[in-house]
Amino acid sequence: MNLSIEFIHQSFRTLRTNEKMRHRDIAKQLGMSEGELIASFLEIDATPLAAGEMQAIRLHPKWPEIMTSIESLGESMALTRNASCVHEKVGIYKNASQQGPVGLLVGEIDLRIFYHAWAHGFAVREMTKDGLQRSLQFFDRAGVAIHKIHLRAQSSVANFDALLSQFQSHDQMPGIQVTEPGKPAAELPDQEIDVTAWHQAWRAMRDTHDFFVLLRQFKVTRTQGLRLAEPGFVKALPVTCIKDLLETAASTATSLMVFVGNHGMLQIHSGPIQKVMLTGSWINVMDSRFNLHLQMDSVAQAWLVRKPTDDGIVTSVELFNNDGEAIAMFFGERKPGKPELGTWRALADDLLARSTAVEA
Repeated sequence: MNLSIEFIHQSFRTLRTNEKMRHRDIAKQLGMSEGELIASFLEIDATPLAAGEMQAIRLHPKWPEIMTSIESLGESMALTRNASCVHEKVGIYKNASQQGPVGLLVGEIDLRIFYHAWAHGFAVREMTKDGLQRSLQFFDRAGVAIHKIHLRAQSSVANFDALLSQFQSHDQMPGIQVTEPGKPAAELPDQEIDVTAWHQAWRAMRDTHDFFVLLRQFKVTRTQGLRLAEPGFVKALPVTCIKDLLETAASTATSLMVFVGNHGMLQIHSGPIQKVMLTGSWINVMDSRFNLHLQMDSVAQAWLVRKPTDDGIVTSVELFNNDGEAIAMFFGERKPGKPELGTWRALADDLLARSTAVEA
């Protein structure tokens, strides 16, 4: 870290208080990762914080145990994001489990956790204009945020403090060592892919999760796999389709599953949406227990995807950035053993029909 701790803290107070900037944007302006910014606030005196001040406490890297303990906090807000989309969900962290390096929460807070990517965790206290805010924040080896848990008015502060007593690290020296962010995997040339076999394997899918196995088997990236798929299963959509999708879902009360993630976390909302708002280049869902913030000008590719399963065809709308990285995915709400919602399929078909009409 080339900047002094004093300079970082002074810049943070100024940009946070006067400019109302978010942690991620402050870190970017200072030329550091968000994890490095948070870690600079270790060893701050725990006396009452003044406005614009923050304190961080490093946590032991006992990630599955920590996630199991979050239920004791009661209702909180789960936040998962990537560079182009933020997914915020209110609920209680229930039914935490683990299979190897993958964690799972099922319920109103619905998560798939990829612990291999987790490197740093902090408890954070920050004094804002709305009072003292408490959170748990987790980062990868590059200092990029994986997941954040924000306490709410109903959350148990006593259990938050107890969690810190249990998981606080002995090492509270300011700073972290970070690595360069990983780069997207390079695609194999299309001519090296057995497209006929890819088509056959796609038609033989029995579950949507089979798709991830096939990507590894055929050594294709997700967007390459979509591009090489049979036209009957995959169609390109205009990137502007997201506005129509969300507004139509809201007006028809169609229950969605909204997937947003990064390499360390996948967060899912299931249910209808109500309030859709445009703010500049962002489209937002602003419901009481679910918020979505999606930067529309970051969407480089949009696809309507149909996968065969034992329960019939499952339809999704999938958004990607210029590097072929997933931004967000939308499905109709469904459970295993149940066919997808007819209202969702009709909505997706209408998106495709509108895009086809525009092309014509």
